[in-house]
Amino acid sequence: MAHIDLGNDLPGIRGPMAYRPETARPLNALAEILLRDDNNTLSRGERELIGTYVSSLNDCFFCQNVHGGLAQHYLGCDMPFIDAVKRDPVSTPISDKLKTLLSIAASVQKGGKNVRPEQIEAARQQGATDREIHDTVLIAAAFCMYNRYVDGLATWAPQDRQFYVDRAPIRAAEGYADFDLYK
Repeated sequence: MAHIDLGNDLPGIRGPMAYRPETARPLNALAEILLRDDNNTLSRGERELIGTYVSSLNDCFFCQNVHGGLAQHYLGCDMPFIDAVKRDPVSTPISDKLKTLLSIAASVQKGGKNVRPEQIEAARQQGATDREIHDTVLIAAAFCMYNRYVDGLATWAPQDRQFYVDRAPIRAAEGYADFDLYK
């Protein structure tokens, strides 16, 4: 049970967003730009994977599974692959550029001042652009906020991970900006 009466029984972030739709709009608009904007050189799957990884580091069950399902959908992979990235991105078959960006995201998760110049340089050496570095930092920072929003209010989450995989195509089609919170 959530720490406060949200007036609904929606899971995860959807509950508090339905409780305060006026705050949901800008939060969803940010997610839409960061995770779905087509004017980005990181794929939707890579951006969702960054959010998944940060959510995993924050131990936010709902967010890591929602966005892990979306990453799986976009990347055409399976849940064991997503789990492997969450456990040890360095050992997984993802691009070296993405590995360096996940390293930056992990540092942001600990605190912004933990990002080191050598991490930025390593990302650049692997071909990361300033925009990709910027977006990685902002995705990581935003997911720390989203994770704390979900877990700080003690929202509930479906425990069957297949639920998130099954919903991913629907969420991918709807996006974040204008989706119906009550679906």
